[in-house]
Amino acid sequence: MALIEVPSIATIWAAIILILAIRFSVKLYSARRAIYEYRSQGLPMPPWNPLFGHLFFCYQITSKLPKDAHPNYLPDMIRRTLPDLGPIYYLDTWPFGPQMLVVASTHGLHQITQEHSLPKYHAMKYFLKPISEGLDIVTMEGDLWKTWRGIFNPGFSAAHLMGLTTNIVEETARFCDILQDCSTARETFRMKNLTDNLTMDIIGRVVLDTSLNSQRQKNPLVDGLRMQIRWLTFGADVNPFTRYNPLRPLVHWYNSRRMNNYVSKEIDSRFARLQASWDHSNERGKSIIDLVLTAYLTERKDSAKLRLPLDSTFKKFTMSQIKLFLFSGHDTTSSTVCYIFYTLATRPDILARVRSEHDELLGPDVSRTASLVATDPVLLNKLPFTSAVIKETLRLYPAVSSTRTGEPDFHVVDDLGRRYPTDGLLVWSNPVPIHRDPAYWQQPDDFIPERWLVGPDSPLHPVKGAWRPFEHGPRNCIGQELAMIEMKVIIVMTARRFDFSIAYDELDNAKGTQRIKTVHGQRGYQIGRAQPANDLPCRVSNPDQ
Repeated sequence: MALIEVPSIATIWAAIILILAIRFSVKLYSARRAIYEYRSQGLPMPPWNPLFGHLFFCYQITSKLPKDAHPNYLPDMIRRTLPDLGPIYYLDTWPFGPQMLVVASTHGLHQITQEHSLPKYHAMKYFLKPISEGLDIVTMEGDLWKTWRGIFNPGFSAAHLMGLTTNIVEETARFCDILQDCSTARETFRMKNLTDNLTMDIIGRVVLDTSLNSQRQKNPLVDGLRMQIRWLTFGADVNPFTRYNPLRPLVHWYNSRRMNNYVSKEIDSRFARLQASWDHSNERGKSIIDLVLTAYLTERKDSAKLRLPLDSTFKKFTMSQIKLFLFSGHDTTSSTVCYIFYTLATRPDILARVRSEHDELLGPDVSRTASLVATDPVLLNKLPFTSAVIKETLRLYPAVSSTRTGEPDFHVVDDLGRRYPTDGLLVWSNPVPIHRDPAYWQQPDDFIPERWLVGPDSPLHPVKGAWRPFEHGPRNCIGQELAMIEMKVIIVMTARRFDFSIAYDELDNAKGTQRIKTVHGQRGYQIGRAQPANDLPCRVSNPDQ
């Protein structure tokens, strides 16, 4: 009887490598074949290689940018490099990224967000799951999304939020105190750190009617959320040690527990208070969670049902939305506020006009600003130039893009009638290329607030559908009204009280940097989660100093 020959370790490894190589080759062929067919049909795309797709081309483009520049710059750089390519084209970055259809025209974006709102890309659910447990209104679809979006819509209406302006003013007053401390210390600081804390405290007050006080001290909910954010991933990291870090699930579990414990107690407390004061409507709170729980109890018309505990499923979904709002509601607004300060610091002409508008409406006594705005929030709607500065900041420095999933029978049609298949692709709605496209904007790279103040006959007037910082359609940003109110309050309470100076030179000199890269001539280019590079190093002083 012959002995069974046991293969060597080297043979086993060789077989494993061969199997993986064959599997990779099959996937590569399948991926490249789809793009090849689109190319054969004459559909637009940058120069393409059958083996490497658009990887080499993208490398050539991104090598002209700082290494930490935000990926949202890529399609705009492609537009500048290939001006005849058109606003809709395919981009093949597999295996280091998805194969995608980039859509950067008003006509094309209307199709994927309004005529037929494509579902959100699956990687977004993976990204947000450690925060929302997959139950958030960003990635929900169908009737479930309609239900929960409808539950929270009233709380984010402009009319309701105006009633919460006092809370926003109070948190911004604390922010001003901290800026005054920075002015007194005469030291350089990172603005993004301060604005993160400010917007976190504001969203905490608006959503939970709770003072998180993260501007002055540690908070378990805020700490857990921020640690969770640092460990988030889309699951497409090139570095395998980052992509498959065995610690990530443990960190996510720990932080989820911390956040859930905090939010659960807040909901239980608000719910018990509402039940106890149900017959006294004047005692009900005005926060978003109060509004949601009031609507929940209103549906329980029977007095016996009013005394029942909060439904566990309803509570779980509500907790997920609250954590989502805390994440997205503070981070994006914080970045935009940084860019507003960046603009006011580098454009004294803009700052002078903002201050003049505030003097005219609110009077020259800066110390009365907070009380005036808190008493009469409608004043915020009488600041056209300030609003124009915010809109122009959002145009040049949009905080987010939207990724959708293509469908088998859905095609995007361009202005020439060409039909672009979307099946199996990421469909990318990125505001950067359309916000800086001369086809839609006069002097697109210049900060011109006046474009928001002129009539439709002016060449500066924005083209309908070309401004998309909050996206359009049914899946637009639920928090856009809150963001606008926040930013108006922050500008009104800081623009006349403080002078900001940007300290990139100090930072670069300290690091001994010989060559500093910029994007479109701006040192404060967008990185990471769309914040300014190096979190915007600043100095602050008082105008009368």
